[in-house]
Amino acid sequence: MTDNLRAAAILTLAMLVFAVEDVLIKLLASALPFAEVLGVIGLAGILVFGGLLRLRGGRFWTRDLLAPAVVLRNATEGITSVAVVLALGLTELSVTAAIMQAVPLFIALGAAVWLNEPVGWRRGSAIVVGFLGVLLVLRPGLAGFQPASLWALVAAIALAARDLATRRVPAGMSSLQLSAGAFAAVVVAAVLMGFLLGERPIAPTALQAALGLACIVVSIAGYALLVAATRIGEASALAPVRYARLVFALILAVIVFGERLDLATLAGSAIIVGSGAYTLWREARLARRRSETANMVNAAAPLERG
Repeated sequence: MTDNLRAAAILTLAMLVFAVEDVLIKLLASALPFAEVLGVIGLAGILVFGGLLRLRGGRFWTRDLLAPAVVLRNATEGITSVAVVLALGLTELSVTAAIMQAVPLFIALGAAVWLNEPVGWRRGSAIVVGFLGVLLVLRPGLAGFQPASLWALVAAIALAARDLATRRVPAGMSSLQLSAGAFAAVVVAAVLMGFLLGERPIAPTALQAALGLACIVVSIAGYALLVAATRIGEASALAPVRYARLVFALILAVIVFGERLDLATLAGSAIIVGSGAYTLWREARLARRRSETANMVNAAAPLERG
């Protein structure tokens, strides 16, 4: 088995684990205050990644946390977390999962608008078609439209902004410090969320506590699998595999919550996935082409100097 195939298998498992995490969050959000669910996840993340950071001799607080890109990344992390919990708690899992697949399209659009990265007509067309798929899932103005599903759209936009901000994070900042800071932002977002919604924490039942523990375990496991896959395989080869999460989410939505998948949701999901996959493939191909050109220039340089 090649490295890419092994990485694809690991990433597929990670996508299944993340889909299960969405199910657990939705189950918890239906019984507990939204802010409490979000706060528990944030605290668990701080303990895990902060603990690992401390074991490796790193420090949580450094001036890097005040870098504009890090502040923006943490802010959008908090917004994403709030929007995801609201979307999962108030709407169908299938709708939320489908809209969240539009993240690569928002990243490509954001890179063109804010980072001045060139976007050709092929990727531009894919972005437009992908957004039409999002509208097909949302169905604004039609009988099936759910205003709460807009939270999934907010989550997708914020997640894309977070990934764009990550590109400007100081190079010397460790992944553990960045992750711990992000979960700290989630806790802050949970506190603000509880204040604005007027929520108060309640004592969970034994079943709810078990679900919360399971949510924390699968979240950490999914992250570990994701890191392992990206270290083994090539990004261009793994990009389409990420869409397996939608397939798993749709299956679990039907099995666990009894959701009925109508034609519009399925068609919109297919359009979003197809457009996003093409955008990722095209971006990877252009990046490879730029790398090959740079290598040719570097190889020719010694000859020119000679």
